Amino acid sequence: MPPSHPPAPEGPRAALPVPARPPLAVVLLCSLGGALAALALPAVLGHALDRLLDSGRVPWPALLLAAALTAAEVLLDSTVAVVGGSTTARYAARLRIDVLDRVLHAEPRRAQEFPAGDLTTRLTANAAEAAAVPVTLATAAGTVLLPLGGVLCLFLIDPWTGLALVTGLPLFVLLLRALVRDTASAATDYQREQAAIAARLTETIDGIDTVRAAGTADHERARALAPLWRLARHGRRTWRVQGRAAAGAGALLPLLTLLVLAVGGLRLTHGALSTGDLLAVARYAVLAVGLGALTGALAAVSRGRAAATRLTALRDLPAPPHRGLSLPPEGAGELRLHGVGIVRDGRPLLAGVDLVVPGGTTVAVVGPSGAGKSLLAALAGRLLDPDTGTVTLDGVPLDGVDPRALRAEVAFAFARPALLGPTVAAAIAFGTEPEPDAHRVRTAARAAAADGFIGLLPQRYDTPLDQAPLSGGERQRLGLARAFARRGRLLILDDATSSLDTATERLVQRALASEAGHRTRIVVAHRISSAAAADRVLWLDGGRVRAHGRHTELWRDPAYRAVFRPGTQAAPPAPAAPSARHSAAGDAR
Repeated sequence: MPPSHPPAPEGPRAALPVPARPPLAVVLLCSLGGALAALALPAVLGHALDRLLDSGRVPWPALLLAAALTAAEVLLDSTVAVVGGSTTARYAARLRIDVLDRVLHAEPRRAQEFPAGDLTTRLTANAAEAAAVPVTLATAAGTVLLPLGGVLCLFLIDPWTGLALVTGLPLFVLLLRALVRDTASAATDYQREQAAIAARLTETIDGIDTVRAAGTADHERARALAPLWRLARHGRRTWRVQGRAAAGAGALLPLLTLLVLAVGGLRLTHGALSTGDLLAVARYAVLAVGLGALTGALAAVSRGRAAATRLTALRDLPAPPHRGLSLPPEGAGELRLHGVGIVRDGRPLLAGVDLVVPGGTTVAVVGPSGAGKSLLAALAGRLLDPDTGTVTLDGVPLDGVDPRALRAEVAFAFARPALLGPTVAAAIAFGTEPEPDAHRVRTAARAAAADGFIGLLPQRYDTPLDQAPLSGGERQRLGLARAFARRGRLLILDDATSSLDTATERLVQRALASEAGHRTRIVVAHRISSAAAADRVLWLDGGRVRAHGRHTELWRDPAYRAVFRPGTQAAPPAPAAPSARHSAAGDAR
């Protein structure tokens, strides 16, 4: 049975990791404490003024209390800034690590739906915006307490001043509601176009040599920046939304303040308020109209929630399914593909592939460009799952084995290897567990014919990668060394010797031959020498097995020779292997 793929997620469902609660509690308490200190200060100052006017003596206790409240407010606000900033930074790092881990362990086919530039935008800018939301919400408690407390204090001092203020609050609530709705929509559109530009720029940078060689820099710049006008439109839309909210708040809130002061002044002339009460009313009116500070916080939360939606789309990526099966400890590495097929957009890229590779032998996979050679190599090591058919290693279906355990048994080398690690030695040892010692690293490098040029580097194996000028062939040899350093039962070389000269390739083939009987080798080959050195050859054409046998047998066919000598006579592709002599199953029998 083919492995079943979970359905694609239709929307954000996976919850993001929860930030550490103790720092958020500190931010919340300090924010509330600062707000309470700010609320108490006008009442203390008003009382001090009344005492001064009544007795003519300086009310030192009240002034000292006001100074203490001011110092407490400053200290608590500073704590909010320091703890909140560090908490946001740590949470952003945690989000990035968590989401990146999900991407790295997701099914490759699903993860590849997100272009590299889009992934970069989500893991950088979007993660930072989403990480700011918890601290923004924690500080919002104090931001809300200040205006609400100001309104309450106005009612306690004189209900008429409180009523004067609340007459305009419904308009302000409508203003905030429109801000939240429109900001979220504009932020989502802006982040989408931002990711599109990043994806196109990444593609251009990856192919910069081709762009330079073709002289198409102007065309590529125009293509990469084509969505810029849409980005600018969404950016202007965001600023218009926030500008309208700021303008509305800027016009409404001062009017409310003047109205409260006017009512307070009238109440003072009628003897309902003291001079100290009027001072407190003036201060509380300023705090009450501080609801305008919520506009910035709400806009940040709206942008953060839109960014969190983009992150949860990555966390919804499913990990490759497995059934907890284990490979036999002493397995020889026998690989079997039965009825394997891959379909993309309704078009079969591989169809009906049957192959048996006895343990410890080498099979070269050949065929014209687009025949499906790299797809078959990816299936053999479960970088992809087939849409039809099964792939087994030592009798165990690959889709039943935990991918982490499978990685220890399968080594890959690619045509364009990504070298990861701080030094040359670390790049060779990358991903190998347990980490190989220096002797094993050097042995692998010698097998890959890399020891010679490594010895010429400034610090040899300890040379930092960014200080090691490497040619394409040297990079391939380091990728081969990384594969040789692993102790798995299956080695897959996907065009991993294409940049090597003939003499170096022979050295690598000699190293591969020395492993005969120790592990199985799948070699995607474009050279006659690679096919001739293999035990068997699998000839793919149009996504199907055209023939399977020894190189010397297949060489009699002009179409086979044309695979290595373009332009020679070639026969039309056969729909499938015609005989037992050329069939994978027949060879196995």
